[in-house]
Amino acid sequence: MRIGLFAVGRLKAGPEKELASRYLDRFAKAGPAVSLEFSRVTEVNESRASAADTRKREEAGLLDKSLPEGSVLILLDERGKALDSPAFANLIGKFRDQGKREMMIAIGGADGLDPALYDRADAVINLGSMTWPHQLVRILIAEQLYRAVTILSGHPYHRV
Repeated sequence: MRIGLFAVGRLKAGPEKELASRYLDRFAKAGPAVSLEFSRVTEVNESRASAADTRKREEAGLLDKSLPEGSVLILLDERGKALDSPAFANLIGKFRDQGKREMMIAIGGADGLDPALYDRADAVINLGSMTWPHQLVRILIAEQLYRAVTILSGHPYHRV
């Protein structure tokens, strides 16, 4: 299964981008052993609309355009379900084992995600109850994708 990230906002060159890239590279190298492949990061600019609802709707439209047909959609949202690392790995493994070919994990803009996306989403998860800057969210989810591969492969990177 191919897994990609969709992010509203762009990471500028610097330590955050380097660290996210390092974990995505690890994921890309380790993933094929467990039938997971890193596809891409799709970055879009934040909408310039004056109203938050309009911004969210425009950003959701960009996400829809980037989703391959039949993709699993996972939204990252502070009101989503909290998962530990093994549960996140199992979620990915479940979709892979169901024969899903594509997955997109979406990081919304500063205003959050359009309500229509929640109806379309296959899962809505959070990375903890604290608020995180988008640069750190990118690093956190990249690391968790790599960790998921190590869990699914039985590698000792993840210790309980």
